[in-house]
Amino acid sequence: MIIASNFKTNHTRESAKEYLVKLNHFVKENSIKEDILIFPPSTALDNYKLENTIKIGVQNAYPTDKGSFTGEVGFTQIDEFDIKTILVGHSERRHILKESDELIVKKYNFYKDKCYKIVYCIGEPKEVRNEGLEKVLEYNFSQLDGIDLSYENLIVAYEPVWAIGTGVSATKEDIEETLSALRKSIKAPLLYGGSVKVDNLKEILEIEDCDGVLVGTASWEVENFKEMVKIAHEL
Repeated sequence: MIIASNFKTNHTRESAKEYLVKLNHFVKENSIKEDILIFPPSTALDNYKLENTIKIGVQNAYPTDKGSFTGEVGFTQIDEFDIKTILVGHSERRHILKESDELIVKKYNFYKDKCYKIVYCIGEPKEVRNEGLEKVLEYNFSQLDGIDLSYENLIVAYEPVWAIGTGVSATKEDIEETLSALRKSIKAPLLYGGSVKVDNLKEILEIEDCDGVLVGTASWEVENFKEMVKIAHEL
């Protein structure tokens, strides 16, 4: 089971440290064995001392060791903190920041060559969902063009765009149907993301082809996230 938190543009170095100290204590005291991934903003990266089950990742990085890419973070800056986990293809980077499929595939291949654990995000907008499962799968598999699905450190996160940050999660039936269809072609762990909350987490994690969740807003408060980890652990 994988429980991941995407801080997005939230938390400072100080507040992230406070969060991780509390989370780490909780994991240690309760002998939590589930895999926990935390994606803080790049300004909050540090050499944290954490239990082996907690891994820090980056929300984004440019496909370069270093160079003249103003405002970007490359492999050299990440490697300083011994980080080996990255989010690639999140819908907010695709739709708000207009990252092209070409750039996303380039990032994937670059960090695959560095042996990173890659959480690769896919997901459809509402108008595609309204056209039915066949169109949903067609859209999501198009986002996987050029991606090596056999890569051993790949995790695929299915996040319907219309459910991210809206407070409206996909129904259990929608999630179950989509993950089941994706599973036929994807052997990597499958996560669900999109308005995951304490109240609906158990129901989502009980879906047969769901290997965990990628949580945004509901994970930004450490007490909420600890409760989510507890629910996953008890399952």
